[in-house]
Amino acid sequence: MVYATAAHGVARVDGTHKVVRGAPASLGDAGREPQRAAGVPGTAREGDADPSPGSEDAATIGTGDDGQPAPAISKQRPPSRTLPSPTSPSPTSPSRAKKRPGKSRYASAPSYAAVDLGTNNCRLLVARPTRHGFKVIDAFSRIVRLGEGLGSHNELSPQAMDRAVGALRICAAKMRRGNVARARVIATQACRHALNADAFMDRVAYETGLELEVVTAEEEARLAVLGCIPLLDRSASRALVFDIGGGSTELVWLDTQAAGAGGQPRILAWASVPAGVVTLAERYDGRTIDRAGYECMVREVTSLLDQQRWPQELHAELAEAAQNNDIHLLGTSGTVTTIAGIHLGLRRYDRSKVDGVWIDFQDVAAVTQDLSSMSFAERVNVPCVGKDRADLVLAGCAILEAIQSSWPCRRLRVADRGLREGILLTLMREDRRSGKRKRRRRGGRQGRRHTAS
Repeated sequence: MVYATAAHGVARVDGTHKVVRGAPASLGDAGREPQRAAGVPGTAREGDADPSPGSEDAATIGTGDDGQPAPAISKQRPPSRTLPSPTSPSPTSPSRAKKRPGKSRYASAPSYAAVDLGTNNCRLLVARPTRHGFKVIDAFSRIVRLGEGLGSHNELSPQAMDRAVGALRICAAKMRRGNVARARVIATQACRHALNADAFMDRVAYETGLELEVVTAEEEARLAVLGCIPLLDRSASRALVFDIGGGSTELVWLDTQAAGAGGQPRILAWASVPAGVVTLAERYDGRTIDRAGYECMVREVTSLLDQQRWPQELHAELAEAAQNNDIHLLGTSGTVTTIAGIHLGLRRYDRSKVDGVWIDFQDVAAVTQDLSSMSFAERVNVPCVGKDRADLVLAGCAILEAIQSSWPCRRLRVADRGLREGILLTLMREDRRSGKRKRRRRGGRQGRRHTAS
């Protein structure tokens, strides 16, 4: 049985903002509504100069809404890892000639871009499709704190908008360099809530050429789940995928045994909790918070989770699954990747070691205990935290602890992937479906012409 629950505290999902309506009924339909080539600020033409490399072009990949650090990308433009275009096949090497057509198809494939402007981070992925997914050819992430002060004034501050526009300019330049054919540029909780979001979006369009689309909390959750599906443990009957963002936390319950559209796990229920790392850190002052303040944050988030109106039948199912250790938690956010990096003892964040790793919650608790006993200055010096995240990390830990205490589970799986990957997959699926329909129509017209002759 599929349950539907209303989101708690989702603000301004109305006609005043460009909000995606009527979220699809299954993961396979996420983002299926045709997207025009919006957000692509022109494509690079022959002779266009690349922006000069500089400090702004230094980038990190794999960060969460609360700013998880990741490996630095060289300031020099990284070489594309896609297959080279084939040369004319040699008549003496027929086997080589047979392989070339397949390779050239993907080497010459259009590139796609996904931009996620969250409450804390602005993130970009540029990728080309492959036989089994896609290959990332460029990435960018920057902490912009778009939601800074939003809880007090219900408006985006001029300084926050300046930071976001600066990051989006870099995204636009990278999209031009990558010859992006289709893109989706989304904004989440900060723009759903801000009274001046429309003016900000107009400014973004004018100054960067990118057209922001404010998505609902449900669409945000579905896209994040779609990007994380490969990491689901199908041995557990129920899975909770959660995304701890800057302004809200999205929760999606899945039935991993029941396949929905396209063989994807079936969504049982979803909710958006109005608590994120930026909003909590501002309310409790992430620089001066002590252990007592941390425990207050945990209680507040636990209360918000208790207020979610889960259907009674689903609530009973989840309680039984938790009791039988048949629940699997999958976290996609900078909070969980930060905790994973600290637990693994990484001196520098390494996505290849973090993405997909399992952590026992007793080890999560040990990391949290250490962080909550530190001063702000001490947290700054912790590898995988740093200055930009030192005031946010405890808020994320509090949200994670509240989730785990509400649905006890022994282990957590960490995902350094999510929303952007979900966007890219939906764009590529739409184009594949469109290409198949066009080929069928062409085949039908040719058949009719042959019959007439």
